[in-house]
Amino acid sequence: QVQLVESGGGLVQAGGSLRLSCVASGGTFSNYHMGWFRQAPGKEREFVAAIIWSGGITYYADAVKGRFTISRDNSLNTVDLQMNSLKPEDTAVYSCAAVSRISRVVLSDYRGYRYWGQGTQVTVSS
Repeated sequence: QVQLVESGGGLVQAGGSLRLSCVASGGTFSNYHMGWFRQAPGKEREFVAAIIWSGGITYYADAVKGRFTISRDNSLNTVDLQMNSLKPEDTAVYSCAAVSRISRVVLSDYRGYRYWGQGTQVTVSS
């Protein structure tokens, strides 16, 4: 059983930056691909970014490409999301998620992830 805990959310003005962090426990972190998803009020959960178990390949939603960077440190059991040039439309609850590296899933599809954190609120004011 993997437990995920996010931190780093908050209120920021448009154009600002935030760094989200997710720390994992209860499993071998390098056995999991990791993803970040977000959900705004009244909207469906959407993919933000993902990183494979080794950190060697990353994926981004078009809406955040060039502004957000996902990274991981397998020695610290953490996956981070650096968010720059934030926009009001980035306002949402951001959650990290984990899926086994042996699972054949599409990393941009939230339905494939097994473990989820509780989420952290990001609010971008205009």
